[in-house]
Amino acid sequence: MTNICARRFLTRDRTLHKADKGSEKVGIFVDVQNIYYTCRQTYQGNFDYNKFWAQVTKDRDVVCAYAYATDRGDAKQIQFQNILRAIGFDVQLKAVLKRRDGTAKADWDVGIALDVFEAANQCDTIVLASGDGDFGILLDRIRDRFRTQSEVYGVRALTSNQLIGPASRFVPIDEKLILK
Repeated sequence: MTNICARRFLTRDRTLHKADKGSEKVGIFVDVQNIYYTCRQTYQGNFDYNKFWAQVTKDRDVVCAYAYATDRGDAKQIQFQNILRAIGFDVQLKAVLKRRDGTAKADWDVGIALDVFEAANQCDTIVLASGDGDFGILLDRIRDRFRTQSEVYGVRALTSNQLIGPASRFVPIDEKLILK
């Protein structure tokens, strides 16, 4: 199973081309903060990334796998990020921006969208773990432009219908994907 970032598939004309037929090619993209908070809110537990990885990679070739997280620099977070790397994810970190009003933000939406769009032509299927409805238009676009299928993993009660609708397949995160 290979785990190669989609950017490595750029050709001289700066476009991505789907791989030769054979095993299904998959790109995996996880909105870590969204998955963390929706799983905690609904199941009072943590998402099982090992089970998720086993499920989405079974009989598939991994073109790329990104986990988008915030960087607070604490030991527990660094340990978690290392676990994600050991599973096979390329961990993308963004520093938390602290606003003057005391709130914090570290939004990965644009970064996720750009990486999905770049990888879509190389993949047969994009797997997106998030509940954010803003990604719905992205799934429509990759289907129309590249004929790329999409699978969305999200906690059903907290996943936007604007994301579920455009997905080729919606897989609800339930107790089977929560760490015991």
